[in-house]
Amino acid sequence: MNKVVLIGRLTKDPELKYTPGNGTAVTTVTLAVDRRFNQEGKKEADFIPVVIWGKSAESTAQYMTKGLMMAVFGRIQTRSYEAKEGGKRYVTEVVAEEIKFLEWGKKNDSAGHVAGGDYEDMMPIEDGDIPF
Repeated sequence: MNKVVLIGRLTKDPELKYTPGNGTAVTTVTLAVDRRFNQEGKKEADFIPVVIWGKSAESTAQYMTKGLMMAVFGRIQTRSYEAKEGGKRYVTEVVAEEIKFLEWGKKNDSAGHVAGGDYEDMMPIEDGDIPF
């Protein structure tokens, strides 16, 4: 089984790209994921590359910015390529299957708005009116 769950902060703004040919949206982000405290009592972090495809890539580029927290559910993938200066290089990254924005960015006016967040018409309920 190859399942990964990460919660971390973006180390830089996402950069949206499109694949040649079919034009599929893709963005690669790096998540800073906190570890437990080390022996000296200092907090450490791992910096994990994450590849996000399709509509999720577009949403990430639109709403997320450096420093914001997100959750990623996906799988670990290793690939190789030939470097320009010669030699084979290996890359290990997480391929996102699902993402959740735990904080919202400021890239446009609608950022920060959560669907269903209109509370103006709600009426307060007294504790005695709650049946449990």
